[in-house]
Amino acid sequence: MKLHFIGADHEVTGSLHYVDAAGLKILVDCGMEQGRNYYENAPLPVKYSEIDYILLTHAHIDHAGMIPLAYKNGFNGTVVTTKATQALSEIMLRDSAHIQMQEVEWKNRKARRAGEAEQTPSYDLTDVANVLEHFHGVDYHQMVELGDGIRVRFVDAGHLLGSASIEMWITEEGVTKKLVFSGDIGNFGKPLIRDPEYIKDADYILMESTYGARFHDTSIDHLEDLVEITQRTLDRGGNVVMPAFAVGRTQELLYLFRQIKQEHRIVGHDDFPVYVDSPLAVDATHVFTQNLQDCYDDETRALVERGMNPISFRGLHLAITREESKAINFDETPKVIISASGMCDAGRIRHHIKYNLWRPESTIVFAGYQAEGTLGRALLDGADYVKLFGEEIAVKAEIAQMADMSSHADQKGLMNWIRAYEKAPERVFLVHGNDDGMEALSKLIEDELHYTVNCPYSGSVFDLMKNEWERIAEPKKIERLIPGGVYGEAKRRKSSDAAYDALMAAYQKLAAAVKANYGGANKDLIRFTNQILSLYDKWIR
Repeated sequence: MKLHFIGADHEVTGSLHYVDAAGLKILVDCGMEQGRNYYENAPLPVKYSEIDYILLTHAHIDHAGMIPLAYKNGFNGTVVTTKATQALSEIMLRDSAHIQMQEVEWKNRKARRAGEAEQTPSYDLTDVANVLEHFHGVDYHQMVELGDGIRVRFVDAGHLLGSASIEMWITEEGVTKKLVFSGDIGNFGKPLIRDPEYIKDADYILMESTYGARFHDTSIDHLEDLVEITQRTLDRGGNVVMPAFAVGRTQELLYLFRQIKQEHRIVGHDDFPVYVDSPLAVDATHVFTQNLQDCYDDETRALVERGMNPISFRGLHLAITREESKAINFDETPKVIISASGMCDAGRIRHHIKYNLWRPESTIVFAGYQAEGTLGRALLDGADYVKLFGEEIAVKAEIAQMADMSSHADQKGLMNWIRAYEKAPERVFLVHGNDDGMEALSKLIEDELHYTVNCPYSGSVFDLMKNEWERIAEPKKIERLIPGGVYGEAKRRKSSDAAYDALMAAYQKLAAAVKANYGGANKDLIRFTNQILSLYDKWIR
């Protein structure tokens, strides 16, 4: 009865834990690492072909993104998850494969020109299609027998449509232990979906700690913020441009705009159009409107029972094709544009920012965290101009932020979740967090609840039967940036360190640009040289 810590241990992406018990080999999540990677992950101690089940807490890529690779490497078992997560995983994994294939094709064009070896994506659309046939969707609270000695149940984690905490009962040699995997615990009072569901008992708890050292500002009224921003922007004749994560955040914004329209909150602009311009967001919106009422909160369910679509309204336009996307910026009608990606590092949102950033009547509104080194962070930090598609764009638009729309519980929410247990567990393992968050939450749980709390590193192995460590792994520090799309909340670290890392990354790109211009026209080289010298003169201390 062993628990292996593999991924998202002292980090917040790449979730993967392995249970070897009762004759079964089970993975809980199989996520992709994204953003900056600080610690090396231990290898899975068995082949993917030996895995019987993957239990999936939710569809975000940092929890589900490597399931197609597991299939490609031999996994032939069953992926058990909620029905809503099954539906969202289909569109998100297809999108992940598409992004990887595009990135590899772009890199291979450069490699062919340089005579270098070509790359292959981690997985492709065929791998995704094949592994989706292994998914099995279940209802919340449905008891699922995985074998003679293991049964599981999914309860609502309140993080994303279909997200779940997993209760697992393991019986070996007449002894039963209950293990709870928290998954990502949601923020409280979010639109559309229910608050996190509390669990009463467990012998062992694996608990996320993403915001273990942070508090959300609960005084913020996001609906009122959105009304004020939209009113003043449309009054100026401008566009409201909103970068947003395609899955989850986009649908929350649609819920708020439906309410704004229903209550006629924007004076003089009752019929203002709202565009969702992201194929992934459009697909996700369709999933949210399917027969998934068991995922909705009471308010949303009441709307559905009255025959209302909670995220649809008059004036909503869903842009799918490139032609539909381009047409948005040729229409001079003041409007709202919601597009991905949420940090403006890729996707159609970059075109909409290019067409609106120089317009003082428009507003760019950020409704999510912006990581260091992204275009979104540069705009929030007050950049006077940015470069998009090779062109310098002056920042004349209003830059606004809807703070604390996070889908993760803060320290207060996490403590409320762990306090709900009616008896002390034998042990709490904190995972899915950075060092600061884990340390703060661990100390608080120990001081207030007097629970035994551990923060294991990747490679650690725990014996659940004996309640003792079989192996305590030492951290293997590394520093590397994991490429790829961002679908969830970004990792946090000390802002000064992250800012300098972003500066060094920009320096490396500049050096690459210098090399790429070898043999260029003299006038272009002189112009490039003067630009670099101008930067040097500005920043030399």
